[in-house]
Amino acid sequence: MSVPEEPEATAAVPLLAPVEGVPPVLDSAAEVRDAARKLAAGTGPLAVDAERASGFRYSNRAYLIQLRRAGAGTFLIDPIPVDGALTPLAETVNDLEWVLHSADQDLPGLDELGLRPARLFDTELGGRLAGYERVGLAAMVERLLGRELRKGHGAADWSTRPLPDDWLNYAALDVELLLELRDAVAAELEEQGKTDWAAQEFEHVRTTEPTGPKADRWRRTSGIHTLRRTRQLAVVRELWLTRDRLARLRDVAPARILPDSAIVAAATSEPKTIAQLRTLPVFGGPRQRRYSREWLGAVERARALPDSELPPLTQPFDGPPPVNRWERRDPAAAARLQKARAAMTDLSTEVAVPVENLLTPDLLRRMCWDGLPRTVTNGDAPAMIDDFLANGGARAWQRDLAVSRLASALYPTPGK
Repeated sequence: MSVPEEPEATAAVPLLAPVEGVPPVLDSAAEVRDAARKLAAGTGPLAVDAERASGFRYSNRAYLIQLRRAGAGTFLIDPIPVDGALTPLAETVNDLEWVLHSADQDLPGLDELGLRPARLFDTELGGRLAGYERVGLAAMVERLLGRELRKGHGAADWSTRPLPDDWLNYAALDVELLLELRDAVAAELEEQGKTDWAAQEFEHVRTTEPTGPKADRWRRTSGIHTLRRTRQLAVVRELWLTRDRLARLRDVAPARILPDSAIVAAATSEPKTIAQLRTLPVFGGPRQRRYSREWLGAVERARALPDSELPPLTQPFDGPPPVNRWERRDPAAAARLQKARAAMTDLSTEVAVPVENLLTPDLLRRMCWDGLPRTVTNGDAPAMIDDFLANGGARAWQRDLAVSRLASALYPTPGK
């Protein structure tokens, strides 16, 4: 199975504004009811997008919802003033197939509003399964539809009110061609014999519950690798937790409360007074001075911890250790992983699907580290590998492709 070749370069036709114009932003219960009525009269799937304020706000909530359906047109809804009045909309759209690009980004925020699709088509994921190297919305629209969507305001602060006109134009264009793109991707998947694969993946995305926060998120603080003492790590932890609490209360992105570089600087110097704290970069600024007592209190809590409560220098592993340590700790596991990766790379090339979409790298690592017996007859290997992958969340189509390859690679028949 080969990847479809990129079409010959031709000048894409720019799409600068919605054909029907930029619709007004709906921000009242009456307008939402009217939109729900019009959408119910439309036909076919529903194009959906949502704009968030990542990097500006703590929450992941949607600050603008874009909807489009054949026969109904495009609707822009401000969910903030109508948070409690979306039931009529949910009653209409929750029974439809939704079309989104990178659905896992927007579904959690929409779910918080009571908006949940009955069926899903993810054009970005469909593009990956079709073997496209570039799967951004603009790239796929240009490739499959010959239209040019110019970059706009995706990284803007969508909690801004009122929203500027050019932002609204950008938002409406995000769903202008999404239904046509869905049909083009579906046709490509059908031609490649991957329709069922895609259906399983879309359903997995639709039904997967959001994961909770990872433990020890403070260890992702940029620059933490420069610290060498556990007491310093305790300072980072306390400052990070304090920042997170303030950010959540104010609904402001944590980095806008206090940058990581300031946390690491405080952990390095461990100030003992507010005056010392304010000599450090950032902490002496006008916006930070009012929180001086909070920041110093975090440092003091870390300083007062007994040694037994200090965090270890390295994060405890939930699963296999980093791969670069396998050769020393378990050479046999390292060899298994090398064979398994080679088998999956060959399979990826054969079916024109990225390796990470065939099996998640973490699941493959867990299987090779301690997920299977060391010695198994080749005849028993497929069933055991299939059970492990199924318990790890691999879909049926993934197992159908991968199990025999992995069994042959990890438990070859003697003499072969």
